[in-house]
Amino acid sequence: MKISKSGRRLSATAAVLGISALALAACGAAPTDSGSSSKSSAPAIDFLACIVSDSGGFDDQSFNQSSWEGLQKAKADFGVQVKQAESKSNGDFATNLNGMVAAKCDLTYSVGFLLADATKATATANPDSKFAIIDDSSIELPNVKSLTYDTAQAAYLAGYVAAAQTKTGTVATFGGMKIPTVTIFMEGFAQGVAKYNEAKGKDVKLLGWDSAKQDGTFTGDFEKQDKGKQVTQTFLDQGADIVMPVAGPVGKGAAAAVKEANAAGKDAALVWVDSDGYNSASQYKELMLTSVMKAMDTSVEDVTKQASEGKFSNEAYVGTLANGGVSIAPFHDFDSKVSDETKKEVEDLKQQIIDGKIKAEAKN
Repeated sequence: MKISKSGRRLSATAAVLGISALALAACGAAPTDSGSSSKSSAPAIDFLACIVSDSGGFDDQSFNQSSWEGLQKAKADFGVQVKQAESKSNGDFATNLNGMVAAKCDLTYSVGFLLADATKATATANPDSKFAIIDDSSIELPNVKSLTYDTAQAAYLAGYVAAAQTKTGTVATFGGMKIPTVTIFMEGFAQGVAKYNEAKGKDVKLLGWDSAKQDGTFTGDFEKQDKGKQVTQTFLDQGADIVMPVAGPVGKGAAAAVKEANAAGKDAALVWVDSDGYNSASQYKELMLTSVMKAMDTSVEDVTKQASEGKFSNEAYVGTLANGGVSIAPFHDFDSKVSDETKKEVEDLKQQIIDGKIKAEAKN
């Protein structure tokens, strides 16, 4: 039965109050009504869209933040109501997701591969509630939609650019955790470097990822920026002058290391991931060669709109170069340093990937 708008809000408030003690006991954040966090230009409609972060939080300057921005755009453009719950640790996932069910959310996003188990369990227990999970495609339930992104395609282009731009002949990458949504970036980047070496007869060295072994360097989490700084400093000491961290907020530690090294006379740069780091991590914008972007904000807004119109489907969404779901960012301050030849080659490679002539993909 459809609950009226006023009744829904009263019941949602009561539900949130009822679960608050449980949420606090589990050290998780109870769902927060964030309806006033963004200016709405569209009339409000009776549709509550909710989102649960992973432990990186909504200010990670990466995929949690980009996903939340997509929901805020949906509020402004279509008038949906929004609610968020920020996970402080992995132990908060189930509590926060169940809190969204209690709050009568019409659609709940879980952000990240690490929320897959909790999302599956919550969706199975609540078949009348609808969910969408970002960066995971393992859940096959009628009430769960997956949003994934073939970032190997865009990372391939970034790897080619990095190989073209390095002055030392050495580039590097590292991940937060060894999970598919991280290693797909690293493998694509490695393939792009290899393509440059093949095309130009060069021998640019890649630190941090071994395609043959499908293994590399990881900090172990997405939170401890000091680890990212230490790993990056090691890479810089080994001669790398371009580094791609695939580690959420840990990437800010990498940026701090590069900034300090440059202040001491080095000429190093970063490749950011998930969002355009020139904008999302603007305190380090002068370091950003480019970024491997996932259009999470756009896809979240689109899926929310469809669901609010009664068109929810569990059909998977996959972002690619062809549909604009993944891309590389503009070169911004580095634009004049990237040759016209390299820019043309990158455009040609992009089209070849779209046409299927080049297979830029993660290895299983």
